[in-house]
Amino acid sequence: MKSPSFFDEVVSIEMIDPLANVLGTFEDGKVTFTYLDVVKAAGHSCPTVSGAYIMTYHALKALYKDELPVRGMVDVSFRESVDEGVAGVIGNVITHITGATDKSGFKGLNQKFARHSLMHFDTDITSSARFKRVDTGEMVDVFYDPSSVMPDPKMQPLMQLMLQNKASKEEIKEFGTLWQERVKKIIVENMESVVRVRRV
Repeated sequence: MKSPSFFDEVVSIEMIDPLANVLGTFEDGKVTFTYLDVVKAAGHSCPTVSGAYIMTYHALKALYKDELPVRGMVDVSFRESVDEGVAGVIGNVITHITGATDKSGFKGLNQKFARHSLMHFDTDITSSARFKRVDTGEMVDVFYDPSSVMPDPKMQPLMQLMLQNKASKEEIKEFGTLWQERVKKIIVENMESVVRVRRV
């Protein structure tokens, strides 16, 4: 399996997973998520997947500061419904990292380590997402806007050729290269400027 080299440049997200610790999955419950992990789960790399990843990174950093974030102890809310726009895609990435799910997640062991009912849609917020620590109630709103990172102008005509089944193998490859170049600019070169965090 070969992926773009910049995937290795993306900052990783380190967490503590109490459930994994109890079940002997990871030593001391320490688990590291990489961008490649969420790309494999999503099936592709795009501005939405990369945005969800760095939104989660910035939110956890703001909520936990120098502590390791605790997986299963983060509540996440969205303004949109789960089937509106890309909310579901973003939610899936955040679920992969934080463990938070709506009602489909793990129900827990004797009322401990539950992962369900930690993700909410159709909520009254104005941000891209709201993250909350379950233990302290501390919350942050996260705003993601990659519009300052413009796509290469050659991408649009190449996409039209592909949608019309007229693109050559070389043109398809060029489109993919240009697509990932934009993703790199978002998640590596501009990850501090495309996301804004505000304490609630």
